[in-house]
Amino acid sequence: MESKFSIITVFLKISFIFVTGKDKTVEHTKLYINGMTCINCQTRIQNALKKLPGITRAAVSYETETADVLYDSSVISLEQIQGLIDELGYSASVQKASHAKIVGQILRELGIIVILYFLLRHFGILNYLAPASLADAQMGYGMLFVIGLITSVHCIAMCGGINLSQTLQKSSEPSANVSSISRAMFQNAAAYNAGRIISYTIIGGILGGIGAITGMAGTLQTSSFFQGLLKLLAGALMVVMGINMLGLFPRLRRFHLQIPLPHFQKGKPKKTSHKRRTPFIIGLFNGLMPCGPLQSMQIVALASANPFTGALSMFFFALGTIPLMLGFGSIVAGLGKRFTKQILKCGAILVVVMGLSMMSQGTALSGINSKINTLFSAKDETTMKTSDSNHLNDSNTDMEKDGIQYVFSTLESGHYPDITVKAGIPVKWTIHAEKSSINGCNYKILLPDFDTECVFEEGNNTIEFTPKETGIYTYSCWMGMITGKIYVESE
Repeated sequence: MESKFSIITVFLKISFIFVTGKDKTVEHTKLYINGMTCINCQTRIQNALKKLPGITRAAVSYETETADVLYDSSVISLEQIQGLIDELGYSASVQKASHAKIVGQILRELGIIVILYFLLRHFGILNYLAPASLADAQMGYGMLFVIGLITSVHCIAMCGGINLSQTLQKSSEPSANVSSISRAMFQNAAAYNAGRIISYTIIGGILGGIGAITGMAGTLQTSSFFQGLLKLLAGALMVVMGINMLGLFPRLRRFHLQIPLPHFQKGKPKKTSHKRRTPFIIGLFNGLMPCGPLQSMQIVALASANPFTGALSMFFFALGTIPLMLGFGSIVAGLGKRFTKQILKCGAILVVVMGLSMMSQGTALSGINSKINTLFSAKDETTMKTSDSNHLNDSNTDMEKDGIQYVFSTLESGHYPDITVKAGIPVKWTIHAEKSSINGCNYKILLPDFDTECVFEEGNNTIEFTPKETGIYTYSCWMGMITGKIYVESE
């Protein structure tokens, strides 16, 4: 009787497959995934799901943070699928998070970003975290190495997720022991960073050659407007990238930035040799990422107007970023995957804060800040004077003699003075600088609206210009980090 029942069951099952084209045990589920920080996470999860026995189809979307999975429930359960995604460092649920929870997360993380930005800016720490300076093309290779060391904090925030995805990719192999896993992690991290160094060096050589051929290197190096636009664009991209990493506004994920991967990387890898080369190849294409400090060094390479010098400049800069990048992967690997999500979230917040800082620097360098201030500044004379009176104390003395305005100020290490002058009258602004108050950031002052600049030396430094129109004009250091205002009122 039991054998007859079994035969009937098999017959019905075969009939069902023949009629419908699928097994009754094949089920479809839609999972909501939390924790994807970049488009590479989509590929990573999708490839891992396709390797599982019982899964016939898996389509993961970074934009919608979902995974559509077709699986055989007699071979693998939904809980096992969710467990795999959790092991990769993400979280999966069959139910979408409630609206209240999403809004709460957005408000909380935006609040952290705003508070952190103003705190770091107030204490001057932001200048060291995001020193996306267009460095002097004449500086030595040792200084470029130091700049790499400093800006590697920025690299961790921007590229930490990519770095970790390559460092940790083999740690979930079931047959591997602790020793082989550790060795694989180190090899992956070393290969990824080796790819970065080679990529940066090649790009530096190419840009140095372009600078030599076109002869535009000097113009790009000295143009504060170009530097400002570069920072503004890079900063905006960083803000979008950071917000996408946090998953605050899913619609923004349509504007994701993707490293152009080779063909075999876009789908499921077919060969072990491809897997071994993956971190190195990802490192090579990392040189194409939109990164403020990286683009700054690319301008240095371009300004060198020499392929060999440009390549060496980028090489030593890349070399400076290695210690922290290499150590970051090792530390996280030691802490375990459950800490990865929290670390990447902190990095994403830092990316947004740095992006806002770079945008602020960009508006100052390009002169956009001054134009906005002038556009919205009060036209009423009384209002202008009231506003100006709050800033008269920044200049020690000011006077008008023989048709010239004389303004005297003192340079401070992390602060530029605000001054008030009259329109239509030439200005001689003397700034006294002690040797101890001059540093690598404030030593060069740019007044883009008046087409003038000054490199501070110990003693008195004089800046001459003639303000033609009333308004509020912003000036800055050569990096755009330290700013001051010139209030121009009518006679």
